[in-house]
Order: sequence, then structure tokens, then C-alpha cells
Amino acid sequence: MILNEASKVGNTGFMLLATSLVMLMTPGLAFFYGGLASKRNILGIMIQSFVSLGVTTVLWFAFGYSLCFSGTGAIIGDLDKAFMNGVDLNSVYAGNGKIPELVFFLYQMMFAIITPALITGAFVGRVTFKSYMIFLVVWQIFVYYPFVHMLWGGGLLAQWGVLDFAGGIVVHATAGFAALASVFYVGARTTKDSTPNSIPLVAIGTGLLWFGWYGFNAGSELSVDNITAQAFANTDIAASFATVTWLIIEWSKARKPKFIGLLTGAVAGLATITPAAGFVPLWAAAVIGIIAGLVCYYAVALKNKLGWDDALDVWGVHGVGGVLGTILLGVFATSAINPMVTTQGLMFGETSFFFKQLIAVVGASAYAFIFTYLMLAVINLITPVRVSESDELIGLDSSLHGEQAYDSGSM
Repeated sequence: MILNEASKVGNTGFMLLATSLVMLMTPGLAFFYGGLASKRNILGIMIQSFVSLGVTTVLWFAFGYSLCFSGTGAIIGDLDKAFMNGVDLNSVYAGNGKIPELVFFLYQMMFAIITPALITGAFVGRVTFKSYMIFLVVWQIFVYYPFVHMLWGGGLLAQWGVLDFAGGIVVHATAGFAALASVFYVGARTTKDSTPNSIPLVAIGTGLLWFGWYGFNAGSELSVDNITAQAFANTDIAASFATVTWLIIEWSKARKPKFIGLLTGAVAGLATITPAAGFVPLWAAAVIGIIAGLVCYYAVALKNKLGWDDALDVWGVHGVGGVLGTILLGVFATSAINPMVTTQGLMFGETSFFFKQLIAVVGASAYAFIFTYLMLAVINLITPVRVSESDELIGLDSSLHGEQAYDSGSM
């Protein structure tokens, strides 16, 4: 009894730390995007991440958590736990009985906060703040919440046997393909000659994201055990191999080692290992990292060739990374790492799990793309989605927010 109580205390402490790390990823994302944006759109992109900290928390408390993690519906939950009804100090998360439900509520809330914020890099400098606020609410209700419930809330995909350790489908594939839909609907920037305003700020953002990702992936075990350590190690290994791979490719092509490329490769590796972190061996994490660096690099190159104005490469890094990682999970998953893997991956001689992963991630990506495009069209009937050309040329910091990131004499 004493051992069990001590274990619960340890698990609770770890999960509160993991929750804090995931929360830090949203400011990290704001710095990452803020550094990549032009000087006239720094605050316009950063506020879109920070506002999610407030708005998403309100939604999650009111009904988001309940729709994701209560009820037995195949697609979406119910409102039994709206406003945290029935959850008190003594409530234990039923999924593993090892942590208070309040801690699980908080941990999952941090995922909900960062997911829609990822999309914003695709339409930096072009979207009105009012339309984004509507987007932030509606997209979570009709895209994010259903996929959380279907995969992590015991819904349709979970019952079918699809796995997603920390959000390859739920977070990265849906956000990445929603970003691509946003690019197609909103259209290209009037001028594309903007360069990153602060590469050091991008580096700070990347560091915070990488640091926070340990909570994102290792914390998804929801307790402290061997799988937690495996997920932590896999996260770092995949990110590191992807970083080096991207650096080498770009260095060989540009004849110079590019810092932005190195940082982008790191995020690509982190996104790609996310669905597989707690299900694959260390050597597979290294392979996944190399493949992530290669495929995401060439996805970004393809995007540039086709003229898709995904300004901060959300689709190429998060969308392609999330899809790729989910499919590679179907290749490398093994019950030797995690007993939740009831059907081995393709590498270990079984095919059914691979095809389930493939079908699920393609279906999720297609739904996120189609719904987002249609949603933006409806929002545009209520309030303009795209800013005027004059506001775009002035920059959203001044035209929409009446502020500037830097004093005119400082940069």
C-alpha cells in the first residue's frame, strides 16, 4: 500500500512536470514562428499562439475535455464532464489508475492548446485576427476533439487497433493538412521576399520546442516506467538524426551549412517520431529520424517548386512528418517495446497493422484538409478571412494590432 501510494505521488509529480514542459512548447512555437516571420508580422504571428493559451483553456474546461474523454460514442464523446462535472480531488484517471484525473485533464489541455497554433505558420501575414479567433474555436470542435476521442478516448480508431503514442494523427497530420488547406484558400502573400527577422529567436524557439517535446512524448506514457524512458530516448535520437540529415542535404546543395535548415530538421524529426515514440526500438528511432530529414526536406522543396505559399513550412514539416511517422509506426512497432502493440509492424512480418495506420492517417489528413477549406469559406461569409492588400503591405503588427515588435531604431 505504501509502495502504491509512493508510486502515485511519483507519477503525479512527473506528469505535472511533463504538463509544464508541453505548456512551454506553445511560447516556444511563438518564438519559432516569430523569428521566421518578417519584421512587420512578428507580433501578428506570435499572438496567434499565445491567444490559444487562453481561448483553448476556456473551451477545454467548458466542454472540450468532456467531448474527448467521456461517453462511449464512436466519433465524439458526450457532455457528462462538462465544466469538470464529477471530477474532484479524489478522482483518478480511469485509463491507468496512476494519476489524478485533474492532472490528465491539464496534460491533455496543453496538447489542445498547441495543435491549432501549429497551423498559423501557413498563413502568416494574411489572415485577420477576428477570423482566426473563430477558426481557433470551430477547428478544435470539429477536427481536434473528434480525433482525440477516436484515438485516445476509446473511440472508433482505438477500437479498430490504430495507435498514436503522442499525436502523429491527432496533432501533426491534422494540423499540417489543415495548414495546406488554409494556404489554398487564403492564397499567396502579395510579396514573398520577406526573410526571417531573427534567426536567434528561431533557435530559442527550437530549443524550447525540443525541450518541451520530452514532456510531449515521454509524458504520453502517463506514468514513470521503462516505456517512458524509451519514448524520451527515441525522441532525442530521432530529432538528432533528422537534424544531421537535413544539415547534410542542404549543405551539399547550397555549399554552406544553414542554421535555419538545421533547426527545421530538428522539428521535422520531433514531429515524425511523435506517434511512434513509445512503440519502437532505439535503432528504429534513428532510421525514422533519417527518413524524416530526407522526406520532409524534399516535401518543402516540392512545396516551393509548386508555388504553395506555406510560409513557415507547416505542411512540409508537421503534416508530412505526422503522416510519415504514423506510417513508419506501422513498419517498426513491436510488442517487445510496448505490450499495447498487439499486432507487429511490417518489419516483423505482419501487414494488417501497417494498413490500418496508413488508412487512418490518410483519412484523418483528408478530413482535416476538406473541413478546414470549407470552414474558412463559411467564416469568410461572416467576416473577411484575408486582410486587405494595404494592411498586408503595412504588416499585421501595425495594421491589426497597433504595435511593433521592435523600436524603429533598434533593428
